[in-house]
Amino acid sequence: MPNLKDIKRRITSVEKTQQITRAMRMVAGAKLRRAQEAIESARPYAERMRATLAEVARSQKDSEHPLLVGHDSVQRVELLVVTSERGLCGAFNSNVVKFAHKAGAERSASGAKLTVSTAGKKAREAYQRESGIALGEHYPQEGWVGYAQAAEIAAYVSQRYAEGEVDEVVLVYSEFVSALTQTPRAVRLLPFSAEDDAGETEAAPYEIEPDPEKLLKVLVPKAVEVEIFRALLENQAGEHAARMAAMESATRNTQDLIESLTLQYNRARQAAITKELVEIVSGAEALNG
Repeated sequence: MPNLKDIKRRITSVEKTQQITRAMRMVAGAKLRRAQEAIESARPYAERMRATLAEVARSQKDSEHPLLVGHDSVQRVELLVVTSERGLCGAFNSNVVKFAHKAGAERSASGAKLTVSTAGKKAREAYQRESGIALGEHYPQEGWVGYAQAAEIAAYVSQRYAEGEVDEVVLVYSEFVSALTQTPRAVRLLPFSAEDDAGETEAAPYEIEPDPEKLLKVLVPKAVEVEIFRALLENQAGEHAARMAAMESATRNTQDLIESLTLQYNRARQAAITKELVEIVSGAEALNG
């Protein structure tokens, strides 16, 4: 049975851990507010971009833009998996990786050869442990998400698709739903679909100048960049939300452990006092006897 000093040392250690988890929860909460504002601001822009592209594409149904035209067969697929750079956020990263494995397994079952590119250290580490997986580019997710990185990733996957190195690009990330919910998603990034996710909408009275094909050359690459940027922002908000929840749970657990250790300490202290009293009484009786 541990002595009083050992129990007291454990209580002090857990209290220090609790201070760390509480501080990390507060930091994650502050970052979450900023990240949530960023993704809520980006979503309407992404949706409007897709709706505009859909309208232009409808007026140019026979477009031969290389990012809109599907390949004859899907023999090579590239997964772009987005996770966080750091851990301590519960099952956030593992859920995305599991979902990516499922998406990859479905395409492998159809005979496609997989290549995995990653954005975020946790995704890279997970696939480095896999045997027989071809790894593509890696993009660290350090600091705040920037549009420049999204454009860099978009240029990489767009070039590979346009040059025929891959027949499909699938984007896997975690969608931020709320502070308590993050949902993994797998969407086909390339060939890019010009259809609006919300379904058919009433055609806007656009006058397209100079012509739809020239406009598509500008809109399509930009739309791919925006889709990736949105995924990075969704992942960023989800990471901070998951870390805040994980640290809140850890703080509660440390409090429960402190209470349990304190009870154990009080019992051990009471037993030590009782033992001392018994020894004193026994010694007194021996002297009187």
